[in-house]
Amino acid sequence: MTDNEQQSGAEFAIQRIYVKDISFETPNSPAIFRQKWHPRINVDLNTNGVALEEGIYEVVLSLTVTAKLEDTTAFLVEVQQAGIFTIKGLQEKELPVLLGSFCPNILFPYAREVISDLVTKGGFPQLLLAPVNFDALFAQHQEKNRQQATH
Repeated sequence: MTDNEQQSGAEFAIQRIYVKDISFETPNSPAIFRQKWHPRINVDLNTNGVALEEGIYEVVLSLTVTAKLEDTTAFLVEVQQAGIFTIKGLQEKELPVLLGSFCPNILFPYAREVISDLVTKGGFPQLLLAPVNFDALFAQHQEKNRQQATH
């Protein structure tokens, strides 16, 4: 704990990290394995944080990865990587940043590993997702909300 955390009474702790939901589909197997492997990969992600009780929050990072060869789906992976976090003693304006950026940054490497393992076990070449800048995504989301509020 840093001096600032001790002075402010702020507390942050990871209680648990777990896979909440998981799905892997290869709708066009085994024919897809006979095609030359040059996929288009699409990654969709979303985060959601909810209070479980005072100072305890669940954050869920949802990732959907779709690989296509032209118009044919090779595989579809959906993972909800979740964590339970203790977050206490912060100013109200700081909480959304932790739930929308800091906690997803913690969860992403776990989700990335799960996706890589599923893709490999599904018979496809290893897929390593590029790092995600959750700080930038959170800032974009906040700006979008501000713009919508002013219209």
